[in-house]
Amino acid sequence: MTRAAAKPKVAKVRVAHFPVSESNVRKAAVRVLGQQLVSPEVQYVQRTLGNTASQQAMDDAILAVRKLPWASIVSPDSL
Repeated sequence: MTRAAAKPKVAKVRVAHFPVSESNVRKAAVRVLGQQLVSPEVQYVQRTLGNTASQQAMDDAILAVRKLPWASIVSPDSL
């Protein structure tokens, strides 16, 4: 009788999720961009990410919002 080789256990990496509050988005923007976002940009990030997001997702959304045309950032009801 032969023994089957045991598969090595791989630890799952746990990614922390943070609330997507206005203050957290503003702090992340200063950290990532070195400057603040204006209110419509903060609101866009909050709309796209929802209530919670990982730090990487928040950083990606902040970088992406600066490359978007202004018409797609501003919500239609605020015009």
